[in-house]
Amino acid sequence: MKGQRIRELKGKRVTVIGLSRSGQAVVRLLQEAGANVFGSDISSPPGIEKLRGIELESGGHTQKALREAELIVLSPGVPLTLPLLGEARRRGIEVLSEVEVAWWFARAPIWAVTGSNGKSTVASLLGHILKLAGWEAAVAGNIGRPLSDVVDKISEKGVIVAEVSSFQLDTVREFSPNVAILLNITPDHLDRYASFQDYARSKKRIFANQTNHDLAILNRDDPLVYPLIKELKAKVVTYSIGEGGDSEVGVEDGWVVARLSQPMERVIKLGDIPLPGPHNLSNCLAVVAACLAGGLRKEEIVSHLVSFPGLEHRLEVVDTIGGVKFVNDSKGTNVDATRYALLSFPRPILLIAGGRDKGSDFSRLRELIQERVKAVILLGESKEKMASCWQDLVPITKVDSLAQAVWVAYELASPGETVLLSPACASFDMFTDFEERGKVFKEEVRKLRIQRRD
Repeated sequence: MKGQRIRELKGKRVTVIGLSRSGQAVVRLLQEAGANVFGSDISSPPGIEKLRGIELESGGHTQKALREAELIVLSPGVPLTLPLLGEARRRGIEVLSEVEVAWWFARAPIWAVTGSNGKSTVASLLGHILKLAGWEAAVAGNIGRPLSDVVDKISEKGVIVAEVSSFQLDTVREFSPNVAILLNITPDHLDRYASFQDYARSKKRIFANQTNHDLAILNRDDPLVYPLIKELKAKVVTYSIGEGGDSEVGVEDGWVVARLSQPMERVIKLGDIPLPGPHNLSNCLAVVAACLAGGLRKEEIVSHLVSFPGLEHRLEVVDTIGGVKFVNDSKGTNVDATRYALLSFPRPILLIAGGRDKGSDFSRLRELIQERVKAVILLGESKEKMASCWQDLVPITKVDSLAQAVWVAYELASPGETVLLSPACASFDMFTDFEERGKVFKEEVRKLRIQRRD
């Protein structure tokens, strides 16, 4: 089926909408398969000038994008509400995700990871373990390097770890990962979906085309994930951080344990896991489940898991100044990510939050803020909404910049306390992405260090 899809591209008129990294990478694949490619973007992304042999439009999508188009390929950031896509559907033009097209070209098995939170950590940790264990492996997808950029570079003996978002899953048709991991489903991106149910359905599409030859990894602790066990065709392996359960990977007497074979075996002491917080314990169990079921030896998993340094911008300890710890969790772009962050450090915490609201219910953080937060510093478009939600719980300061937020938090903090940037919002009101926001935070902490040396 995949080979047939590639052969059908020869001479086909294909429009790629969105020409950032994913769009540029899939253009290359399409061109190599002989397609006639037209590219369209609302701006002029870096690298677009390097595209050769295709028609291009930038600065907006016009009717040229539909002219003679037989297939439309979407980059992840393109909303399905784009009017041009509605017209394409009315004309009967097939609309597919970049991930779907990249999958056609993959020779190696794909281990796909999705979830509202933790998918970057899990994908990175899987890649870290596989590479150090001597496997030919690459990590790609929503994590930075496009899937289209690696699928033809890894042989059938290797593994491609793909982080996939709900946006990418919205327009897959036949995409079928050999291993599919669903970590959790919690409210997110409700500015882009009509309802939470629609968002949840997109996440579940990761399993849609799996067969009984494939593997599905499910979080037994998530009430929206575990019931899928009744629907899936793939072989299922579950994991749980609860003591005394019967999941294939779980926790017993201070150890991560595995029950994939008899008898139960201890894998790693909980105290040896390098990542903080209960959510990261859950993430590590998902990785252990996938690795054991995927054929790695326990000894390989343990030795390489403990060496994992964690991700930049995700619970990243930046510095301790005057006894005050500064933590960069800029990747905490939704309510549940911030909830996990608040549970990962001892109280009291000074929370820096705010940004572009994604239709979130910030009241879900009220109990944790009351229990664990000393003060909140708010910035960005959502600061008024957040302030009205929490103002009866803790002192709140509104600021106009991240630089100001760092200095205010430091002035309010005492030795032994933690300043935590975990915005619970997207970054696009003030920054290009969460990475830029995190880098600015780290730079402001560096400036603070220079001014306030111990």
